[in-house]
Amino acid sequence: MLRKLCETGSTSSGRPKRARTEENVMAVEELVVSQEDKPQTHRSTRQISTETGVAQSSVVRIIHRDLRPFQLQEASCPRTDGS
Repeated sequence: MLRKLCETGSTSSGRPKRARTEENVMAVEELVVSQEDKPQTHRSTRQISTETGVAQSSVVRIIHRDLRPFQLQEASCPRTDGS
């Protein structure tokens, strides 16, 4: 195991992950964030998949694991105090 870590930099086995690369995450994020200021418009994961060339299932994974849409919404909403 130590030899594998030294040779490859990883101890995991199996196929390398290619869909959730930094490039793909940034491409999906750009398309998702570009529609924030346009109410009642959206792109489906299928449309994002077609525009980026990333599989639809990978687009869903990127949105849920890397972008965390609920945190994006909270950050963009102004905070109101009870006063």
